[in-house]
Amino acid sequence: MTADEKITLWLAQLRAAGRTVLLARLVIAVSGAVALVVSAVQPWDQLDLVPYVGVPLLLLAVVVPDSFAGLAFMLVIALGWVLRAPATVGWSLVLTAIALVVLHLASAFAAQLPSYARVHRAALQRWWLPTATAIVLTGLIAGAAALVHHANVSGSLAVTSAAIALTAATIWLTAGQKLNRD
Repeated sequence: MTADEKITLWLAQLRAAGRTVLLARLVIAVSGAVALVVSAVQPWDQLDLVPYVGVPLLLLAVVVPDSFAGLAFMLVIALGWVLRAPATVGWSLVLTAIALVVLHLASAFAAQLPSYARVHRAALQRWWLPTATAIVLTGLIAGAAALVHHANVSGSLAVTSAAIALTAATIWLTAGQKLNRD
């Protein structure tokens, strides 16, 4: 297949795409852009490689949401923070974490659908509660981590790990998952 045939096929698939699929990909693009911009405007010296690697990975994650690109993008942003950011938890870190959670959930939603899929509102309702829960708990855990970090509490790693495990269990249960599968 030649390049012009691939572009024609891609444009035909784009014209056939439903609103929900396009909205999910738009959410991927916006949340990824928020993560990139918030990382770029920080006063600490960010790795120069983050935007050069992050932008193509984000574009690939938007076009092909079921690929490895979304995970690689999140890893690039996270490594940029881990390697150069100060050890404090601030609003910019919370905003970046929420943007990455939204990107992850939108990628998971878009990855299960072909580009031409038409999705009914009932299918979206299953995603709203776990998504809202994940976003709220991400902010709450980041705030709790900031409090624990400044309190010099012994065992703060155990507290953080317990909070993450509780968050995972809460999201699992709000998504309507069952613990036993017969």
